[in-house]
Amino acid sequence: MTCPFCGHREDRVIDSRESKEGESIRRRRQCLACERRFTTYERCDEVPYMVIKKDGRREQFDRQKVLNGLLRACEKRPVSMARLAELVDEVESLLLETSDRELATTLIGEKLMERLRSLDKIAYVRFASVYRDFQDVEEFLRELKT
Repeated sequence: MTCPFCGHREDRVIDSRESKEGESIRRRRQCLACERRFTTYERCDEVPYMVIKKDGRREQFDRQKVLNGLLRACEKRPVSMARLAELVDEVESLLLETSDRELATTLIGEKLMERLRSLDKIAYVRFASVYRDFQDVEEFLRELKT
């Protein structure tokens, strides 16, 4: 594993833990050159899950892309990183449940907004304003009222 701090390619594993669901392994590593510690996650390499975009394109599901969107919506809000990771896990389980390994981004966005609404109202409005791509103030106000 390459050290994210100095780029050295040798490290030692300090601690390994399986996730609660048993879907990944978390490893704490220490670089043998700079001695700094970092975390890696191992997951099974499977047939990729695909998402169907609004314009019909198909794209490989990117967990980090979903997490980045949630992070932007929850910026400066009292929402823990662990809770956001749980939301992404929930979206991933939706993909696991589909038989054809494809899911529309509209369904993913709606599920995330549902959960954000109960978690943090401001984060929900932020996420909805980007996801729903409001074209004018009236659309935005209608969403705020609901």
